[in-house]
Amino acid sequence: MKNRIFIFDTTLRDGEQVPGCQLNTVEKIEVAKNLENLGVDIIEAGFPISSPGDLKSVQEITKVIKKPVIAALSRAIKGDIDAAVESLKFAKRKRIHTFISSSDIHIIHQFKSTREKITEQAVEAIKYAKKYAEDVEFSAMDAGRTENKFLAYFIAQAIKAGATTVNIPDTTGYCLPSEFGAKIKYLFNNVPGIEDVIVAVHCHNDLGMATANSIAAVQNGARQLEVTVNGVGERAGNTALEEVVMVLKTREDLNTETNINTQRIYPISRLVSGLMKMPVQANKAIVGRNAFAHSSGIHQNGILKNRLTYEIISPQEVGIKESSLALTARSGRAALAHHLKRLGFKTTPQKLDQIYQQFLVVADKKKEINDNDLRMLMGQSASETGAKIVSIEVTGGFPAKPHATVTLSIKNKIITQKADGNGPVNAAFLAIDKIIKKENKLEEYLVQAVTRGIDDFAKVHVQIDYKGVVYYGLGVDTDVIVASVKAYLDVLNKLK
Repeated sequence: MKNRIFIFDTTLRDGEQVPGCQLNTVEKIEVAKNLENLGVDIIEAGFPISSPGDLKSVQEITKVIKKPVIAALSRAIKGDIDAAVESLKFAKRKRIHTFISSSDIHIIHQFKSTREKITEQAVEAIKYAKKYAEDVEFSAMDAGRTENKFLAYFIAQAIKAGATTVNIPDTTGYCLPSEFGAKIKYLFNNVPGIEDVIVAVHCHNDLGMATANSIAAVQNGARQLEVTVNGVGERAGNTALEEVVMVLKTREDLNTETNINTQRIYPISRLVSGLMKMPVQANKAIVGRNAFAHSSGIHQNGILKNRLTYEIISPQEVGIKESSLALTARSGRAALAHHLKRLGFKTTPQKLDQIYQQFLVVADKKKEINDNDLRMLMGQSASETGAKIVSIEVTGGFPAKPHATVTLSIKNKIITQKADGNGPVNAAFLAIDKIIKKENKLEEYLVQAVTRGIDDFAKVHVQIDYKGVVYYGLGVDTDVIVASVKAYLDVLNKLK
């Protein structure tokens, strides 16, 4: 029988503590509903004492969420717990999550207190919370840097006071996986009654080990993982939900299971990224733009023969339609033949050899070969390869409404359209949509500086969802609007 691992999501609490990533109540409810559909067991909806708005948001979330437990965070202070109680009054299933530090560095320097006084405060808080909720979680903040013998005593007192879940946070991301796993094992061997409660871990990523530490904890008895979507959170972030869930699913030797519908991972990753305006790095495990992209010819050849050669996870498992075989100077004949076939071209082995040599010449000059380049390699004229920019005129400012006039050349036809938008780039995109007449959903728009200085090049990445398939585009120019239009046309020209 597999060990059930409970997923405690704190995207709406710890994740939202990132500067610039605050969400309003409506956005929080949208994320909460998607977390429920994802299958998380507990949603930490907020820190009610922090502001009236946060208390109200927790209340509104409890009105619409039915399956997961809703947790409200509180310090080990009666006023905090009262706020948590008020925020959870409509909850179908509720949990009060209270915490206080256990490490000497926190007790001495932050609280100006002693181990004895901190323990007494923790016990009083848990007993007070138990008056209002049967389900009480207690966290020993900075447990990662707490001396094990005292931590065992501290957790034992929390269990005696009535905590139903005890959380062991690596608050500063300091522990090594072997060290953190040994800490959890020590607690199981030295805390009376620990077998009667759920042991949780809450790991931060300051040294890049949050996922590894969480898995080490599971291997040593932990049964609740506290995570965030995309790993968002304080400083370097929290344990990424998508990473630990897929580790547990992929590594069957761990003998664990979760309630997560993994095919909903990528959609909620995109949702959180968009609402928090926090792009996911391209090489991010599981949900990054390149997580299922292959550039090396050796890898591409293997993938085309058998996905398992270089993919331990199927992209469909996490809600991504298919892998991506990027065409670069490192690509081989197998990938080139695959993309030519996708575009409807038939080739013989001899013809492919000739085209491949031409392909390498072009690929050495460009970072990535697109479908238009392939069509031209196959003899199609430039006029047949999609939309090209003729001119772009934009106006913006305040109080004027942003406006764009875009003229494109498509198969030797010159077409002009105008549109208003909420900004000059948006107006230009809307004008292009009128020309192209394709319904698509803009998933990501990212601007990056290539070097530095006022004469810098802007590199724009665009990602769209067209009929359930994700496409990417890239544009570079000294003018960010021109770069944006180039990127948008690059992705639109890839649509069949």
